[in-house]
Amino acid sequence: MGILFALLAALFASTSNLFLRRSIDAGGSAKAYLVVQLSFSFFVMVLLNPVRTGDYGWSFPPFAWGLVGGVLFGLLMWGLGRTLEKGPPGLTFATLNSSSVMPGIMMALLFGATYGHPYSITTALGSVLVVLGLFWAGWTSAENPHKAFWIFFVSFIFVIHTLFLVFLQWWAMVLKPPLPTFALLPFHLPSISNQWFMPSIFLAGALFQWGVYFTQRQRMPYGVEIAYGIIGGVANGGCVFFQILAPQVAAPWENAMIFPVFSVTIIVLCNAWAQLLYKEQVNWLANGVCIAGLVIGTAL
Repeated sequence: MGILFALLAALFASTSNLFLRRSIDAGGSAKAYLVVQLSFSFFVMVLLNPVRTGDYGWSFPPFAWGLVGGVLFGLLMWGLGRTLEKGPPGLTFATLNSSSVMPGIMMALLFGATYGHPYSITTALGSVLVVLGLFWAGWTSAENPHKAFWIFFVSFIFVIHTLFLVFLQWWAMVLKPPLPTFALLPFHLPSISNQWFMPSIFLAGALFQWGVYFTQRQRMPYGVEIAYGIIGGVANGGCVFFQILAPQVAAPWENAMIFPVFSVTIIVLCNAWAQLLYKEQVNWLANGVCIAGLVIGTAL
């Protein structure tokens, strides 16, 4: 079930990326699009939780921890924007998505199989193939005059993305039935008190983006940015909804690979619409290497 939710999250994410591209094609900016997208995603997430469940019960700890996740998410979006300003998009996204193999390794090192995070030889081999395929798919030979700037920010988003995904898996452990006492699991929360966790992630992320946007630009978003941002906000809300649920329902054998599945599926789907709609050249062999890595990594 965890991998199924990761696939659904990737479907929504690739749709969000498509409308970002459409917004830019129509004369909008990525910064304005992200402001509208994250703001509308907050309202979408309120509709999903708590409106969908009909449970409006307030619990401060989930809301506060959601704000922590939202700050990480906001930093990630800000850093990604800076990285794309000065570096090759293909290699930037390859590096960003390759960080999806890190949570499985870190969770296995920190918690291990006892806490539902095993890590096998086949998982490691699959992860290596995923990383190689992602870099092959995103490699570019173009010269980059801002290499030092790009290296700094691409390293920054690699670390922040890893921390955000580890945070989501740690939160899933907090909501599961009480596990053995451990310093990194100092408390347990019933999942019924989790209604405001997801909305607070987008609340913090949207506020962060508005702050960044108005320190750099002195205009309100254009109509086209608002229109595409709203559509992208619905898609992005669905993405993070399933991305957060995936580790909560994942079986132990899925834990190490749910986020690599998410990243590779995004790459494949984005490549598909890029080729179909924009006639871009796609390295499908590299995509095949990624998929082979997923098959090996999830083998029992």
